[in-house]
Amino acid sequence: MATATGSQRSAGRPLNKVLSQESITQAALTLIESRGYEGLTMSSLARALHVAPSSLYNHVESKGDVLILVQDHVMTQVDVSGFGGEPWEDAVRRFARSYRDVFTRHTPLIPVIAVLPVSGAKQTLAVYEAVTRGFAEADWPEEMIVPAIVALESFIFGSAFDATAPETIFEPGKLAEDYPRFTAAVAAQDRGVGGRQADLAFEVGLDALLLGLQQRRPVSPD
Repeated sequence: MATATGSQRSAGRPLNKVLSQESITQAALTLIESRGYEGLTMSSLARALHVAPSSLYNHVESKGDVLILVQDHVMTQVDVSGFGGEPWEDAVRRFARSYRDVFTRHTPLIPVIAVLPVSGAKQTLAVYEAVTRGFAEADWPEEMIVPAIVALESFIFGSAFDATAPETIFEPGKLAEDYPRFTAAVAAQDRGVGGRQADLAFEVGLDALLLGLQQRRPVSPD
């Protein structure tokens, strides 16, 4: 086929695009969200980017490196700005709500990121550093900080999944008469919720979790 300058372009593999960490990350995100973790391979990523696998390996060494890019990209969207400027509880609420909102948009990533080591993930570690600093400044014992963060994350990840579930998930349908107590509770929830059921459940759970964490925090002597 003739180009704009009149020269002929040979048939075959298209010219490789100029790759960047951003383009690799976005292509990997799309693959994971459409095909799941198993659908992300170096060969499928190269095809999605319309490049030769060798070009991809010039920028990342392995699938693990790609996942670190994805993890960092997503975690930079989590709001940790409250730590260091707001009361501890307000900062944790801001963090938890933001974290849940981010992963509600990226639920296919949860099974991947929840068990992905943070080694080498600079932006992810920056988030944990900010949260840890906020806990420490609120007089949390150092040995309790990471367990508290893990407890929050476990709740947040589950809540992100719940936020994408259908509103009718607890409707018993034809079996309603066989389970009257639960059916009545579901109906009562439907009447009492001013917004989305998942949002109410998240706030109820966050209140309970924060209360439990507060009770575990040693009281500073006056």
